[in-house]
Amino acid sequence: MVTFLDPAILFFIFGLFAGLVRSNLEIPQPIARFLSLYLLMALGLKGGFALQKSGFTLEIALALGIAVGLAVIIPIIGYALLRSRLNHYDSAAIAATYGSVSAVTFITATQALDTQGIAYGGHMAAAMALMESPAIILAIVLANKARAANAPGVAAIRMRHVLHESFTDGAQLLLLGSMAVGLATGEAGESLMAPFSIDLFKGMLAFFLLDMGLMAARNLGGLKGRPWITLAYAFVAPFAHAVMALTLCKFFAISLGDTVLLMVLAASASYIAVPAVLRHALPEVNPGLYMGMSLGITFPLNIVIGIPVYTALARFAL
Repeated sequence: MVTFLDPAILFFIFGLFAGLVRSNLEIPQPIARFLSLYLLMALGLKGGFALQKSGFTLEIALALGIAVGLAVIIPIIGYALLRSRLNHYDSAAIAATYGSVSAVTFITATQALDTQGIAYGGHMAAAMALMESPAIILAIVLANKARAANAPGVAAIRMRHVLHESFTDGAQLLLLGSMAVGLATGEAGESLMAPFSIDLFKGMLAFFLLDMGLMAARNLGGLKGRPWITLAYAFVAPFAHAVMALTLCKFFAISLGDTVLLMVLAASASYIAVPAVLRHALPEVNPGLYMGMSLGITFPLNIVIGIPVYTALARFAL
């Protein structure tokens, strides 16, 4: 109940409603882009300040290791399951989308944990950054193998280009750079930046989630006429991936807050970084497929239902 009474979540639900009734309400793209960059910068700063206080510990190393492991395992399993019903290219695109992460889902989860007084490590921002690229790389490798088998004369997508685009993505660089600034400046920097990175954060998140609600509603149309497995995967995969993360976290005795965030990261699906790369790397796939799944179904599912469910599961299991 607390989640539904959160103003940011209510603004997201309102955005969904406005989009579904085809309102002309719209957030100008430059403003939406600014809000996205602001949230990443503020999150990176908060993570850097927290990491400066805690230092680098064995638990942090384990949490980051779990994050990378999930980023590799999830797309491999997803591709294997989807290949029973879909072609190589669609399977690779969906596997990449669900193997990567949603920064906004993660940021919303951190706010939910703050509201409930559940502590989490600043290194989790780094975990999110680490989970962004492995799935993209794996998807391109799988797609290139399919191209070689189906049409030997067709040139494969150059992995060097994909690696460069994956690791130099502006949003990811901003997150890591902000984290480095927070780590370098410590408490003095935190005090100076608090009006920017803390006081404004909740309002900015609510405004951005309003836009995300509008976008989610408008991307549902991309799923019309798709195979049933795509809809089933969009609904079931988030919870299956979250349970996978919970199992690993319980085995390695990860703290409650970090466990919840790893579950959220595993359950989320990318709708910004992955589509930006796949439009060029996998032109065989209609972006409406993976955008409809990630932004039309999985994102709202995680924001409204998933985060409280994952938190409850982690509380029960740990």
